[in-house]
Amino acid sequence: MALYEHVFLARQDMSAQQVDALVEQYKGVLEAHGGKVGRVENWGLKSLTYRIKKNRKAHYALMDIDAPAAAVHEMERQMRINEDVLRYMTIAVEAHEEGPSAMMQKRDRDDRPRRDGDDRGARRDFGDRGPRAPREGGFERRPREDRA
Repeated sequence: MALYEHVFLARQDMSAQQVDALVEQYKGVLEAHGGKVGRVENWGLKSLTYRIKKNRKAHYALMDIDAPAAAVHEMERQMRINEDVLRYMTIAVEAHEEGPSAMMQKRDRDDRPRRDGDDRGARRDFGDRGPRAPREGGFERRPREDRA
């Protein structure tokens, strides 16, 4: 049997329990055709980059599948019919990942590159110009030396 990773997007107005019921329904389809489902991750309600069938958000779910191709085709056929499934994608993989997927790994704010100058070059040096003298109350009025 082949190994697959399958992700699908469900409508935003569904509850998390309804999305779990969809996962169980498709898991049953796969098991009825001789396959099995390993890891199942519910990534929750996330914003979409663009609208899909008038939805701005969708529930994301990932399934690791070990099933024959006929079982996957039957599951995809049923997803095409179901109005609650906005999009789906199945990818054949060599081996399933161990541990949580990249979407479930929590990245800490300290892991991100800083924007306070660490990743940019050094600030420009203005040579012998020196620091500016502080002004009080606007323009400095002094006679010009060439008009004295």
